[in-house]
Amino acid sequence: GNVVAHLVDIHAEKKMRHNTLDVIFGRMSLTHVYATSPLLCSFMVTCSAPVALKQDPAFSVYPKATWGARIRLRPTRDTALQVGAYSVDTLQDNPSGWAWGAENATGLTLPIEFTWQPFLTRNRLPGHYVIGYAHDTTRYADKIGSVLPAKIAARLPGTRSAPADIFWLETDQMVYRLGGRNEMAGGYLMAGYVHVTPRAVNLSDEAYAGFSLVGLIPTRVTDRMGVLYSWYKVSDRRRESQVLAREMGYSLGATIHGIQNSSQVIEAYYGIDAAPGVLIQPEFQYMIHPGETHNIPNAAMMGLKVVANL
Repeated sequence: GNVVAHLVDIHAEKKMRHNTLDVIFGRMSLTHVYATSPLLCSFMVTCSAPVALKQDPAFSVYPKATWGARIRLRPTRDTALQVGAYSVDTLQDNPSGWAWGAENATGLTLPIEFTWQPFLTRNRLPGHYVIGYAHDTTRYADKIGSVLPAKIAARLPGTRSAPADIFWLETDQMVYRLGGRNEMAGGYLMAGYVHVTPRAVNLSDEAYAGFSLVGLIPTRVTDRMGVLYSWYKVSDRRRESQVLAREMGYSLGATIHGIQNSSQVIEAYYGIDAAPGVLIQPEFQYMIHPGETHNIPNAAMMGLKVVANL
């Protein structure tokens, strides 16, 4: 933004009981702790969490941070259970990260997440299987009124503000190990699903599946390629609002080109290990039904990401 320095994380952490109990308190990004995976950030659209989660103010996404605390317990070597409580603020508030007051807080989000991290087959291939749920106490306006005039929306039967509930399932599994200088290098399959209360958000559902592979070219054993398919579903309440608006003769707005339903994105990249610590990653994206309507042609896009770890 328009700031010299942006504060992202400042927290205290204590590990106990031979590192099986971990407690954190401070300001942090929620998606650094919940519903995240290093594999997701190898793609552009999903980094650092699925889009359906990032739209919700209850999930602060890097570089956004909020006050919170988390307790994580590891009952066994391969399992982890974490619970937390975090303040909910509007995502656009506090662009510098240095304003620590809670006067703009709208509620509290209470996440719980269980993770199973097995090592499968005789090659001990790691996997991550995550299931989580969060309750956001913020009362959100009913999306059925999102494109209707306020005086019309207020008279609709069954319209009410309500908290939001969020559910996520994320999985990834290594299917082969490449070996060499990085023991985590290899091929991975990944998939996930997110559902958010349709009354509270524009996108109520997301599902994704893909893969990330290393060393497909024998002479380029550290290069990586990946493909990810994502499907997004517009909230039934928002779609119903648009149907009612059309029937009553109201405009849907300058940025909405029809009744919204769903969209899909296919994302592919090839990461080139150009030099030690330098990754050059061209990316291709193909959007099906942009804007969640059938009135805009499908779109192809190219991008480039450069990562340097010095």
